[in-house]
Formats: sequence, structure tokens, C-alpha cells
Amino acid sequence: MPAMNEASSIAEIVLSVITLGYQVIVVDDASSDNTKIEAQKAGAMVLTHLVNLGAWKATQTGLRYAKKLGFNIVVTMDADGQHSADHISLLIERYHLGADVVIGNCTQRGSAGRHIAWQFFKGINRLKVSDITSGFRLYNQNALDCLVSKQATMLEYQCIGVLLMMRDMQLNIVETSVPMAERKTGISRIFHSWLAVGYYLLYSGLLSLAKAFPTHKEKYKNRISGHHKID
Repeated sequence: MPAMNEASSIAEIVLSVITLGYQVIVVDDASSDNTKIEAQKAGAMVLTHLVNLGAWKATQTGLRYAKKLGFNIVVTMDADGQHSADHISLLIERYHLGADVVIGNCTQRGSAGRHIAWQFFKGINRLKVSDITSGFRLYNQNALDCLVSKQATMLEYQCIGVLLMMRDMQLNIVETSVPMAERKTGISRIFHSWLAVGYYLLYSGLLSLAKAFPTHKEKYKNRISGHHKID
């Protein structure tokens, strides 16, 4: 669970997950408030970034630690209250039907402009995922091997680049519908300003175009497969 300045909401979310019998890893992405302390008091294992690295790098830190601990599956969720612990079981149920990755989707959320952008990117890269920015996901060991690779570290966001990488590795990616609440605290790290939106659109557009015309797909796939081990 990546978190930055979520002290007012993190304890409630951590407790809601732990109450259901799951272990919780929180990655504090250089918060300036008491996010770390509140998460620890609620019973989470907390890893701390000394400098802010962004939501995807924080997520990847948590994935690496979960893999090191030997977890068979990992569920990622936001620390702002949008995702409910009660819906983790929906992802697990879909996983048991046969999937490497399960995405909790909620296509009703987001502005009209965001949906237009999603459709544009999917039109270029042919991703068959309806909610590309959802952080509510389940990953199995095959997916973890892919996402802790050095190549995955080069990505900026957890949406298009991560999904394309997993698709290239021929992982079975499925979705299941879940309701999502309005965020209780904070603002979107991607859509908080027009400058951030512009950068995201440019980055995602170029990445989609690059993936639409691959040149060394097998070599790229072998690099990912060969660099997923943790020392």
C-alpha cells in the first residue's frame, strides 16, 4: 500500500484489512506527516522512502518486500479510502478461477476527459483493460517476477506501462467490477494539475506508440525474465 501524507486515513484502512486476517505492508513515500507512525500503530509493516519516488516506485518497493517474505499473492490498494478491504475477496475469487493478475475496475469513476484519454491509449496499444489506472489489483508470483524486474523500475506509473509489460509476458490479466468510494484525503498524484496531466499524457502516449511498434520483443521479454531475482 503506497502512502504519502495519509496520516488521517491510513490507520482506519490498515485496520480494516488486518481485521480480515491479511498482512499489510505500507510504503511511506517520504511523507511530511505522521503516516508512518499511524500505520505502525494500526499494525502494518512499514517501509520508508527517504525521498519521494512516486506511487509506482512505492508500490514496487512493497512488491519486492512481499516477494522476499514469500507471499504467494499480493493485493495492492490505495491509502486514500477509495478501495474497501471488504472487496479483496472479490479479487481472490476471480484469481482462483485462473488469472495471474486481477484488476478491480470501476469504469464509472473519473471525468469524461479521463475516459477519452483511456480510450485513446487503448486504441493505440490494444490493451483489453477497461480501467487502466485502478490501483486495486491482485498479482500472483508470475506477475511479481515481472514487476520487480529492473525494466519495471524504469516505468513512471503503474497503469499503461505495467499493463503492457505484463501483457508482453503473456500473463493472464482479468478484471472484476468493484465499487469505489471518493477519496477521503489528498488528491490524485497524476491529475492534480494541468502540468502533471500534460506530462502523463505525453509519457503514456509515447509509451503506447513504442509498444505498438515493437522491434526486439523476444530480447525484451528475456531481459525481464532474467532480472527478477531478489538478493
